[in-house]
Amino acid sequence: MKQKTLLIASAALLVLAFIGGALFYKAQKSEEAAGAAERNRSHLVRMHSPNLGKPDAKVHIVEFLDPACETCRAFYPFVKKLMAANPDRIRLSLRYAAFHNGSDIVVKMLEAARKQGKFWEALEAVLASQELWAPNHKPQPQLVWNFIGGIGLNLDQVRRDMDAPEIAAVIAQDLADARALNVTRTPEFFVNGRPMPSFGYDQLKDLIDTALAQAYR
Repeated sequence: MKQKTLLIASAALLVLAFIGGALFYKAQKSEEAAGAAERNRSHLVRMHSPNLGKPDAKVHIVEFLDPACETCRAFYPFVKKLMAANPDRIRLSLRYAAFHNGSDIVVKMLEAARKQGKFWEALEAVLASQELWAPNHKPQPQLVWNFIGGIGLNLDQVRRDMDAPEIAAVIAQDLADARALNVTRTPEFFVNGRPMPSFGYDQLKDLIDTALAQAYR
């Protein structure tokens, strides 16, 4: 009888040890993720970044984008749909990772349009016409002028502003931060400092849903 009691007690201790170990592992992983998110934040948040949504929204998406990237074009309406489904709870910051040859010129156009208060209109015009000015992943920036002329921009001013040193500084800083975060392709998303575990629409939605559930309990 004593032996049976000892065996039961030992088994119970083993179960408790296993549960304790699992909880410790989970807590450790959670702490590591939080630490990584905090380290990421210093490279994610820059005052110069274009922002969409309420500044006090508790869920913050940071997207590294290349205007010539087909997948960036495909994800853009998906992200806007997620934001519309959660009004005032999500904000979006855009960072540039102009990996395609010639994309940096288009980024300069976008930043010059921002000086006239037309950034988001210019971005949507650029993405909507992407197939025409960047066929087969080969940007032809000179063609972009044909598609941003109808949004009320002073194009002569855009041409002058494109070479402003502060725009060159934005592009350089974003690229440096992309490299520091090991961003090697676009779009790359971070939600409240956390990267997607793998790439895809569902993965991004799950990451955002988790952040919303944690932020708005």
